[in-house]
Amino acid sequence: MKSRIRETLARAAIMAATTMGVAAAAAGGAHATTLPLQDASITATYNGSAAMLGFDNGYSVSAGGNTTKLDPDAITAEFLSADAVFGFDFGADGSLSIYNNSGFAVAPGDYRFRFDFTSLASPITSFKLLDASAVGGLPLFSILDGGRALGVDLSALTWSGDFLPVTASIEAAQAGAVPEPGTMSVLLAGVGAIALVRRRKPRA
Repeated sequence: MKSRIRETLARAAIMAATTMGVAAAAAGGAHATTLPLQDASITATYNGSAAMLGFDNGYSVSAGGNTTKLDPDAITAEFLSADAVFGFDFGADGSLSIYNNSGFAVAPGDYRFRFDFTSLASPITSFKLLDASAVGGLPLFSILDGGRALGVDLSALTWSGDFLPVTASIEAAQAGAVPEPGTMSVLLAGVGAIALVRRRKPRA
């Protein structure tokens, strides 16, 4: 478990510069506004339970361990699922990278996540796909509770054993804007590709 966490931290750092650069380019054409997830605190659940390990608690199983603030250095994942299969890396700029942390191929299954945000300056209103070419199938993202929570359903996805993430940009309402009521679901199809070669260590 500890080796997987260390591997996730190192790999997330590699991807951080790429993800942040793409998100910054996308934001260049938008109106200046507070960063979508700036100063956010996030509480995560996995299939309806608190089986998520947060950055603030050192990815340990503990009471309240499924709540964390954003990594202030923006170099590592905010959450690992308790089964160590998935990692979630949020950025203040609204970037989201979802990793297969297991090191093995992952078949479709029951993988439903919810992220509740506090201290958001504005409600979340939409997603923009950055890259989903690493997976087969369609991830489902839902905006919940008037833009204060996100649902992420990875159940239909097929993952390879490579550490290539699904990435998206989370966007918030501009000042004075009112989000659409109810839940809005966005199906993300894979487009483009990020060329990333990972050298695996041989298994003992």
